[in-house]
Amino acid sequence: MTSRRTATADLLEAYPPRVLREYALIADGERGILVGPRGEFAWMCAPRWHDEAIFASLIGGSGCYAVTPVGASYVWGGAYEEGSLIWRSRWVTTESIIECREALAFPGDPHRAVVLRRISSVSGRARVRVALDARAGFGGHRMVERSLADDGTWTMRSGPLRLRWTGASTATPQDPALEVGIELNQGDHQDLVLEISDQALPHECPPPDALWAGTERAWRDAVPPMVDTIAERDARHSYAVMRGLTSEAGGMVAAATMSLPERAEQGRNYDYRYAWIRDQCFAGEAVAANGPHPLLDNAVRFVSERLQDAGPQLKPAYTVSGEPVPDETSLALPGYPGGTDKVGNWVNKQFQLDAFGEALLLFAAAAQHDRLDVSHWSAVQLAAEAIEQRWGEADAGIWELRNHHWAHSRLICAAGLRAMGRAVATAQTAEWSGLADAIVADVGRDCLHPSGRWQRAPDDDGVDASLLLASIRGAVPASDPRSIATFEAVRADLGRDGYVYRFRQDQRPLHDAEGAFLLCGFQLALASHQQGHESDALRWFERNRAASGPPGLFTEEFDVIQRQLRGNLPQAFVHALLLETASRLSRPWAQQSPEHITMP
Repeated sequence: MTSRRTATADLLEAYPPRVLREYALIADGERGILVGPRGEFAWMCAPRWHDEAIFASLIGGSGCYAVTPVGASYVWGGAYEEGSLIWRSRWVTTESIIECREALAFPGDPHRAVVLRRISSVSGRARVRVALDARAGFGGHRMVERSLADDGTWTMRSGPLRLRWTGASTATPQDPALEVGIELNQGDHQDLVLEISDQALPHECPPPDALWAGTERAWRDAVPPMVDTIAERDARHSYAVMRGLTSEAGGMVAAATMSLPERAEQGRNYDYRYAWIRDQCFAGEAVAANGPHPLLDNAVRFVSERLQDAGPQLKPAYTVSGEPVPDETSLALPGYPGGTDKVGNWVNKQFQLDAFGEALLLFAAAAQHDRLDVSHWSAVQLAAEAIEQRWGEADAGIWELRNHHWAHSRLICAAGLRAMGRAVATAQTAEWSGLADAIVADVGRDCLHPSGRWQRAPDDDGVDASLLLASIRGAVPASDPRSIATFEAVRADLGRDGYVYRFRQDQRPLHDAEGAFLLCGFQLALASHQQGHESDALRWFERNRAASGPPGLFTEEFDVIQRQLRGNLPQAFVHALLLETASRLSRPWAQQSPEHITMP
């Protein structure tokens, strides 16, 4: 009993949660892993994004898989292999330089994860400690039925999951973990392969060299060059992140994690392991700004299928396989420091009007690249009909607040209708244009501030960064006095130190209420470009794209004072807007007008 407590405490104390900027993500489309600076897997849900975690130390749960240099004196670094989510952890010790190449075999199988780790000695003699303590059910299930085969392969179970581990034949049980020390001479390497499945494992696993080669090839095929941008490497990395978050069913999770607080002890922590319609549209629109790349087709397919299933009753979010998001519940875990654990999301009870407008904007962007076919046309019709039926209803809005007649929601619907009318030649073009005119006129009646800018809602005269999208997406022209006044108000009232806040929550300084919203920072860069302020656009872009840690991953918010990432990691729509902004800033705004094509 004493040794069991000691071994467990040793692992938990050795790998406490870290600041978010220090985590890298490896992902295969079906699930993701956060890798910490000591080579620890701090977070992984299996077999899929929305399932229970098998490694949960990030939020105070049990479960760990770590490859860590032996000895106290080492410094950490790392980098992604370009155009992929293959991560190389790198440690410089007093004796050696060690790398651990990390990846999930790509593309992923929905039922079976294959985790690849290749430990190498770059210089000197490398010594590392490896510990595996898989704990399914957010730490509730220990590893049982552990067995070492004659070929050196370990098999075991954890709750409903089956595991197989190769490359660690000399590991010894240190209840509840398996541990092994590995020593390598300069130039040598050792492969570890961990399989995790909710079904029977195949008879055998391909050799590591074949798994690595297949993963490298798949990433090369999946991530296109991003030559028409002002930041090719970062734009390509953002595309890779979004691809890693996108399932074979087309759904892209909003983030890989849950329960990471946006503000310490404020109760603002959520489960983002689901596919938001709005985020999916943002991603597709961003990709379309650069070219007809595969993630555009994924977004169109996923959103189209959801509209065809639900019509005007479209939910704001679904699982990546298109199922309902579960109700929000809590776990009996300590949580990430400053936060509490939440599984599921209350967004499943909301109505978000702007999702229909964003869907039309996505479809219009796809049409410009001739990526919208007849099978998607019914979804276009359903989105337009839903706007016609429901645009007068109160909704939760882009920030998912109380139901209200939000100006942004209505203006985005008008933008979507106009975009479809511009992008396609159809008998309904005039009808859509007329409806868009009526919606904009309605917003002008109840949400025009005395200063001439848009205001948030009829009884909320505040300025909101989301209202920049009215001109960016074409609900009203950029030259409209309301667009210019809104742009000036957002820049003056919500811009601080090169970052942008969503809206003013109260009389406190903006940074005291919440972090800067990176999505809004990129939107202001786009709006500046649209208004002809090229130098300002570049400054906003550069400032916000630097708000990440060494792995180049973004969260939703950035704490400007402490220079820390806040919220779930990585936030897909921030990566989407980085890609879109990098693409649009590479050419004059006037050259980005859509072409007309014919649809049935």
